[in-house]
Amino acid sequence: MHPYRLVASDIDGTLITSERVLSPRTLDVLGRLPVPLVLVTGRPLRWLQQIYDQLPAPLPAVCANGAVIYDPDRDEVVRTSPFDTDVLLAVVKSLRAEIPDISLAVEVEDGRAFLHEDTWTIRWEHDASVVRVIASPDELTAGPAVKLLARSSVADPDDFLSLISRTLGDQAVATRSSSSALVEISAAGVTKAAGLAWFCERRGIAADQVVAFGDMPNDIPLLTWAGHGVAVGNAHATLRAIADETTGTNDADGVAAYLESVFTL
Repeated sequence: MHPYRLVASDIDGTLITSERVLSPRTLDVLGRLPVPLVLVTGRPLRWLQQIYDQLPAPLPAVCANGAVIYDPDRDEVVRTSPFDTDVLLAVVKSLRAEIPDISLAVEVEDGRAFLHEDTWTIRWEHDASVVRVIASPDELTAGPAVKLLARSSVADPDDFLSLISRTLGDQAVATRSSSSALVEISAAGVTKAAGLAWFCERRGIAADQVVAFGDMPNDIPLLTWAGHGVAVGNAHATLRAIADETTGTNDADGVAAYLESVFTL
């Protein structure tokens, strides 16, 4: 009898290497895993294809830090938890009042598209069909958004997250998964843990039957909820502090090594 009925893993900084690829060892282990694997990621829906292209078959995914749940077999979003429009307006107003130089963007269309202010720096995604600068500030809050993103001149990423968390209180959930001062904001109650819990409940899988892996603060709810939470060796200090165990780094196939041991693969 295997100790767990489901494996849940973050993608970036956890399951894939720093080069954004699945190593041969990880692919081999995933192919022999005797239980289902669910991807639980901060990535938007449109970024899943980069990982699916490396897998023999696509995996179900909890995206946008829990706001979007995707079934690749049916190519269908089965659940979304977007911001209420009035709440999003209030959140944006609070942030602008507290942080004058803040730059904002939103994930819309269940994460298939991205709208941003002209002050937002696009690092690498330049497809105009899915990434677009807004024409007016009102456009940012005009429709359902599954995630609000914020940047500022605040240099330290943890300080910026703390500032936004204090500003928002219980209006929304703020977290981060980037090494830069980029904060991801979701509707109240929306976390990776909440999204995975919904997924597992419908399959009769309890939290104590799940082993989960992560590396950044947005993985804290996930590792706290799961029966066993494992931080990779390169994880943020706050995640290592709450994890039940630590494995090797993402570049040393930490997730694969742990699964090999637990499932005697």
